[in-house]
Amino acid sequence: DAEVLFKAMKGLGTDEDAILQLLIARSNAQHAFFTLFFLFISLGGKFESLIVALMTPPIMYDVTCLRDAIKGAGTDEKGLIEILASRLPNEVNEIKSLYKREHNDDLEEDVTGDTGGHFGRMLVVLLQASRQQGIQEDLIQSDAQALLAAGEQKYGTDEGQFITILGNRSNAHLRRVFEEYRKLSGYEIEESIQRETSGTLQEVLLAVVKCARSVPGYFAESLYNSMKGAGTDDQNLIRIMVSRSEVDMMDIRTEFRKRFATSLHKTIQGDTSGDYRKALQLLCGGDDA
Repeated sequence: DAEVLFKAMKGLGTDEDAILQLLIARSNAQHAFFTLFFLFISLGGKFESLIVALMTPPIMYDVTCLRDAIKGAGTDEKGLIEILASRLPNEVNEIKSLYKREHNDDLEEDVTGDTGGHFGRMLVVLLQASRQQGIQEDLIQSDAQALLAAGEQKYGTDEGQFITILGNRSNAHLRRVFEEYRKLSGYEIEESIQRETSGTLQEVLLAVVKCARSVPGYFAESLYNSMKGAGTDDQNLIRIMVSRSEVDMMDIRTEFRKRFATSLHKTIQGDTSGDYRKALQLLCGGDDA
């Protein structure tokens, strides 16, 4: 494999098709044995970003994305939200450990230093990875009532209650709470969050709710949003396609087709070009026409 990559990148020009066919066919674990040196010489732009991301071990890729989101110019709130709202508690703990080893910094402290208010507090709760396991039957009714009292039934909003419940309960438990909340209030929890909160706090709370309902559905929606309208959010597109390529891409494709009446493959084709498009479509794995 290393010889194939070398031949594809030596001399004048680059055989992008050879690189694509090999790297997409191999798992991320196998990519760890390839050198990145030739890529930086031969490739460029979005295609390089995608290929380098593919050759980075998954937890390391999350660490890199989080570091870039915090330490770059400004703060990439979207990246912070997407990663921290969707990863399992054990994955979050692995990310924190590797972040500490790689950068000799505490991820929670870095996030706290780069964000603030209720948004920063919610991110810290997610970073603590202390979600309860399973469904707490004795808490379903009281959690739903507490959310109702903190929002729809209150003048103003008790953001802390939303943060505590949404940040510390399991996805399975939250789904039951959302059902009970709808019965009590007549509203979906998403509607109340949109009325009662705003800005980045609203974005992270909605992300947690959507992930509790369906992680593939959340990523299908995020992919659609990254490609709709004028221009493409390539940073977000690459991050999702790479990080989910060996996790739940088939489920994401199914959700995408169900929600948007078109396939992920066709949407990528209409919104990207060249070798970058080919790579994304290969990661997609096929068309759901």
